[in-house]
Amino acid sequence: MENLDTEDTGILENYEGMGAVCHPQGVYYRVWAPHADSVSVVGTFNDWNPDTNPLQPEENGNWGILVENSKEGDEYKFALKTPAGDFQRNDPYALMVTNSVGNSVVYNHSSFDWAEAEYAMPSWNELIIYELHIGTFHVTEENKVGTFYTAIEKIDYLKSLGINAVELMPCSEFPGDRSWGYNPANPFAIESDYGGPDGLKAFVMAAHEAGIAVILDVVYNHFGPSDLDLWRFDGWAENDGGGIYFYNDWKSETPWGNTRPDFGRGEVRQYIHDNALMWLRDYRIDGLRMDMVVYIRNVKADGNPGNDLQDGISLMQWINKDIKENFPNRITIAEDMHSLDFVTNSVENDGMGYGSQWDAEFVHSVRDAIITADDQNRNIPSVVDAITSRYNADSFQRIIYTESHDEVANGQARVAEEIANGDVDNWYSKKRAALGVALVLTSPGIPMIFQGQPLLEDKWFSDSDPIDWSRLERFSGFINLHRDLIHLRRNWFGVTEGLQGQEVQIIRADDDKKVIVMHRYKNGGPKDSVVVVLNFSTETFDDYKVGFPRHGSWKLRFNSDNEIYDEDFSHLGVFDVETLEGEFDQLPQHVSLQIPPYTALIFSQEE
Repeated sequence: MENLDTEDTGILENYEGMGAVCHPQGVYYRVWAPHADSVSVVGTFNDWNPDTNPLQPEENGNWGILVENSKEGDEYKFALKTPAGDFQRNDPYALMVTNSVGNSVVYNHSSFDWAEAEYAMPSWNELIIYELHIGTFHVTEENKVGTFYTAIEKIDYLKSLGINAVELMPCSEFPGDRSWGYNPANPFAIESDYGGPDGLKAFVMAAHEAGIAVILDVVYNHFGPSDLDLWRFDGWAENDGGGIYFYNDWKSETPWGNTRPDFGRGEVRQYIHDNALMWLRDYRIDGLRMDMVVYIRNVKADGNPGNDLQDGISLMQWINKDIKENFPNRITIAEDMHSLDFVTNSVENDGMGYGSQWDAEFVHSVRDAIITADDQNRNIPSVVDAITSRYNADSFQRIIYTESHDEVANGQARVAEEIANGDVDNWYSKKRAALGVALVLTSPGIPMIFQGQPLLEDKWFSDSDPIDWSRLERFSGFINLHRDLIHLRRNWFGVTEGLQGQEVQIIRADDDKKVIVMHRYKNGGPKDSVVVVLNFSTETFDDYKVGFPRHGSWKLRFNSDNEIYDEDFSHLGVFDVETLEGEFDQLPQHVSLQIPPYTALIFSQEE
C-alpha cells in the first residue's frame, strides 16, 4: 500500500490493511471496488455526508483515505457511485457491525486487554473436543439467545468433564438473531447478538485460563446468501452473477445459492486468507474447522474431475501452509466427508494440508451399529473398519464422533432419541448411547462429543432449542460416565496412556456374539496397554474367554454397566481379571470375562 505523509506528526506512516484501520492520526479506510467511478466513506463522524470524505484511487482497484476525526466506535459505510447505480455498502472487512442489515463499526483489536495470559494448546493426541453452538449452549432468563458471556458461565462444567477443546459453530455475523451460523453475511464481523468481537475474545481468554483450546468453524464454500453486501458490491456482474467477490459462471453454484467465492481472483483469495489468519492472530483461536471443504475443491461434490476447483484447492493449501508455518500446533480440520487421504495429506505431498478431518466412515458405521434395533443386524466388521481406519497412516488425522450438529438434525436425531423415539430415559437408549460414547473415547483418533450429549439431551439440534441444564441433576450419573471415560482417555491417572496412542490391535471381532475386543497402545506394557471390551448385544456372557496381550493382573478401570452411572444398570462384570495360560486369539494367555449387555469394559495393568 502507498505511503502517506501525516501533517500532525511530520513522519512517514505506512497505512496498511483493508477496511477501517485505527491509527494515532485517525482511521484509514480502504476498500476494493474496481468498477466504481468514485467512493466515499460516510458515518457518524461526518453526518453521513458522501461529499465530506472522498476516497482516493490506489493500486489494484483499491480506494483509500485517512479520516482524522474518525475513531474507534464510529459507525460507517462506503458510498459508491458506479455505472450500475449508487450504493451504500457495509465494509467487506468490517470487524464489527450493528447487525447484518445495519452499519459497520470501527473496531481496534489492540484495545482488548488479554492480560498477558499464557496458553499452549495440548498435543493433538490429547484433544477431547466438545462442539457447541453459542446461541443455544446456555440461555438465561435475561437473554433470548446464548452469548459468549453466558457460555463462559459453563466453562467450569466443561473443565470438570475433562474437556480440553471446544469447537464453536460459526460466529460470524448472520441474518437475524438465530442461526446455525453457516450463512455468514459479514465474514470478518462477530455476531452482534453473541457479544461481538470483545465477547469472543473474552470467551477465548476464559477458556484458555481453564486449559481449554478454542476451535472455530468458518465457512468459505459460500457466503450468505442473504443480507449480503458483498453481492454485486461495486455494481458489476456477469451472467446474472454475484459480482467481484463471486464466480460469475457455472462455478458459482452451491447447495446454498450461487454464492461461491471466486477462488481464482487474487483479491478474493487474499480476502479469505486474511480471514483465516485473523482468527488465529487477533482472536488467539487454536484451530479452524472448515465447513464442507468438498464444495471448495469441487463444484458438485460428485468426484467428477471435470468439476474440480483447482483454485479452491490451491487457496486451502496456501492457508494451511501459512498456518502450519506461522502458528505451530494450531489445527485445521476439514469437513469433507468423503474419506480421502488427499484432504489431510501434506501440501508438500500435493495434499490439501489439513491437520485432521471429520471421519464419515466412523460416525456412519458406529451410529448404525448402536441405533439398529435387532442385535443380529449389527455389522461388527463395519465397526472394526471404523475403529481401525486412518488417513495417511495417522490415526489423529480424523475426528471421530457419534453426534455433531449435522448428525443430530436434518432429519436425524440424537443417538438416544433414535433408539428410544420419544423416551431417551430407558434402558436400551442409555445403554447403547453409553456404548457409543465409550467407542468414541477409546478408538484411535481425535474424539468429539456434541453439546448436551452427556446430559442425555433428547430430540434433535435446533437453533431455537437451548440446552436444558436442569438435566444436570437428573442425569448426573450419565455425566459422570462421560467424565470417567474422558479422564481415562486423557490418562488422568497414569495407567491408560495407550488410549492416546496410534496403535490398535483387534483381538476379537465376534460377529456371532456381537463382541469386539481391542488392544490400544502407544508403546505397550504396564500403564500403557489398554484392553477395551465392547458388547453390542443384549446378552450377558458369564465365561467369555479371550486372549489378552500380556500375562498378569489386569485392573478394571471402567464398566459402563456400573450402577453409579444409572440406577437401571445391573452392576455386573465389576471385577479385575488374572490371565490364564492357554492360547486364545493367537495370544499365549487369556482371561475369562463376565460381559454385561450393551457394555464397554476397560482394563489396564499397574505393572
